[in-house]
Amino acid sequence: MKTVNLIKIAWKALQRNRMRAFLTMLGIIIGVASVIAMLAIGEGSKQSIKEQISSMGSNMITIRPGSDFRGGVRRDFSESQTLTLFDLEALEEKSTLLTDISPQVNGSGQAIIGANNWPTSIYGVSPGYINIRKLELVDGTMFTEQEVKTYSKVAVIGQTIVENLFPDGENPIGKTIRFDKIPFKVIGVLGEKGENTFGQDQDDLILAPFTTVQKRILAVDYLQSITASASSEEVADEAVAEMEDILRASHKIGENDDDDFHVRSQQELISTFSSTSEILTVLLVAIASISLVVGGIGIMNIMYVSVTERTREIGLRMAIGGRGKDILLQFLVEAILISITGGLIGVLLGIGSTLGVSTYLMWPTSVTTDSIIISFAVCAVTGIFFGWYPARKAASLDPITALRYE
Repeated sequence: MKTVNLIKIAWKALQRNRMRAFLTMLGIIIGVASVIAMLAIGEGSKQSIKEQISSMGSNMITIRPGSDFRGGVRRDFSESQTLTLFDLEALEEKSTLLTDISPQVNGSGQAIIGANNWPTSIYGVSPGYINIRKLELVDGTMFTEQEVKTYSKVAVIGQTIVENLFPDGENPIGKTIRFDKIPFKVIGVLGEKGENTFGQDQDDLILAPFTTVQKRILAVDYLQSITASASSEEVADEAVAEMEDILRASHKIGENDDDDFHVRSQQELISTFSSTSEILTVLLVAIASISLVVGGIGIMNIMYVSVTERTREIGLRMAIGGRGKDILLQFLVEAILISITGGLIGVLLGIGSTLGVSTYLMWPTSVTTDSIIISFAVCAVTGIFFGWYPARKAASLDPITALRYE
């Protein structure tokens, strides 16, 4: 029997019981829509995380004092003082894969001007920090290396500081704010960046020369971290290895001894978050796929009912020359047609629900071609798998017994 005829016969059989066919498809529709929506949300989240981390500096590498510890183990205080200016100088002199490098020390406190105040953080850095973090100056200038050497009390402030200390729209350039009783002249204003992946406001900061923050605010002579930028994303891992070698030599660490610092690149952070996102996506898809299994069982059940209802029809077809193979294909095509039609409706529903999630809940989503292709493939497999046994039962009926069936 030709495939076209099989499809026509199957379609007419479904039209005779439209409501039953639709209810049978419902499990497939919900399953496919859920899978597409979950994959879209998972893929969108992964891309959003990658973009947000990259916006902090895609080539950024951070060195922190102390060994790489996990599981909440508390470090000795001396381990937090292992980075010094000598390390910074060694990296500047010997590294060949870095474009910018900046020390960092920071503290929290109140920023005050007149009657306005705001709890914030001050970051002691060098001029290259804004290039590493991809920060943009929208007004004024960045402080210079000379101002770093002379412990100048100058600052560059973020938009959150501007909004809270200068609520009337006054230009902050040239004004003097106080941070923990130390006056700072505002010489620059940073552009808005918003929140990062961790929900931290990237505009709630004050940048000042690290020497000034070290001596006048924190009263320390060590560095809390060193931030650098690799020349490209492709060489980030090589840059991390190079920095580790330089610091091990600078700290005179033996071959079998543990490092008293740890180096992390943004690429490693992106990879970690992407892996976590993928695991959660797989989990959500697995849960959503249960609906497909339920839908498949529904198809098997309704095909059994169909075989029972059409026993006389099967017997008649066999009596006039229909082969068992033809009967099997007839019911198998019917099961596949139910599954594929449900899959098509499910794809449309999944894309629509994804657009709704993106529009009304503002969640990042991304529908991929792969998810649609996989959904259709799963629908076809479901139709074949759950339709095979009822179809085989129909094909194995005895024509005489089938004709006598009431």
